[in-house]
Amino acid sequence: MNKPLTYVDAGVDIDKADKLVHTIKAIAQKTRVSGVMGEIGGFGGLFSLSTANMENPVLVSSTDGVGTKLKIAFMMDKHDTVGIDLVAMSVNDVAVQGAKPLFFLDYLATGRIDGERITQIIQGIGKGCQEARCALIGGETAEMPGFYQDGEYDLAGFAVGIVDNSKIVDGSEIQVGHQIIGIASNGVHSNGFSMVRKICFDLLKLTVNSHVPELGKTLGEELLSPTRIYSETIQNLVRGLPIKGLAHITGGGIVLNTLRIIPQACGIALKRDSWEVPPIFTFLKEAGKVEEHEMLRIFNNGIGLVAVVPENAVQDVLARLSAMKEKAFVIGSIVERPASDEERFHWV
Repeated sequence: MNKPLTYVDAGVDIDKADKLVHTIKAIAQKTRVSGVMGEIGGFGGLFSLSTANMENPVLVSSTDGVGTKLKIAFMMDKHDTVGIDLVAMSVNDVAVQGAKPLFFLDYLATGRIDGERITQIIQGIGKGCQEARCALIGGETAEMPGFYQDGEYDLAGFAVGIVDNSKIVDGSEIQVGHQIIGIASNGVHSNGFSMVRKICFDLLKLTVNSHVPELGKTLGEELLSPTRIYSETIQNLVRGLPIKGLAHITGGGIVLNTLRIIPQACGIALKRDSWEVPPIFTFLKEAGKVEEHEMLRIFNNGIGLVAVVPENAVQDVLARLSAMKEKAFVIGSIVERPASDEERFHWV
């Protein structure tokens, strides 16, 4: 007679998942901020808005993932930074509305729960939340046997922030003549990795352990550099400075992401050679023979955040960014959209 089947026989270990919750609770505890109610483990995360101290508070939400950058983590069997990427991708999108991030939730799905690997991932998420000064208040770890290859997983993140309605940064006040300030990225961040993998692994036949002289490190070390979290920088900028628009530079690059926030009657003019382009982008461009226009559509090319400000505020904004140890450059300006041309971007 066959023995009775258990969930473990089907590939799902509930006990292992339950033990993991205790590790996650300890990580989440380090991210607590004012407003958090209860602990991880309930059916929903609770957060009180009683301390918001705003006349007309508005919640701002965003969700995102890490994309195929996860493939690099799998190749290196290094999982302590992709959680930072996960937080950054959602928190930055909340922050560019002028909002202060409040809390974050994650979704992690894998074929088999590996406690050590998942602990590394959650530690990265906790570190990202601490950097963004938001709380990790919940999440889901789904064990899905047969759905993912052994050692692989997927991640999704969800962030919620708050801003007073009168202080929302939505680009509606952007005008011709306003200046575009670019704030440095930390490399590729979390976009364009399908192209990165095509160039590095398919065309060049490199591995993550290949030392690339132009980068001064191994390819894997460069590619796993975590996405910059700009929420604290943004909160400092919108405090007393006339920031008219903010754009997180992700898929679509500087041009498309900046165009998302400016009025339809406007265009953008970018100054050539006005910012430092990290070596990884030159390496990818040359190795893949990628045209300039395509590079601008795929990668951040060294600019992770854009701020649009009046010309008379440029020096004050640059001074504050410098005080925060941010690398910043005046990279262009807002111009009138050509009447006979649908192209809203050009170089000067």
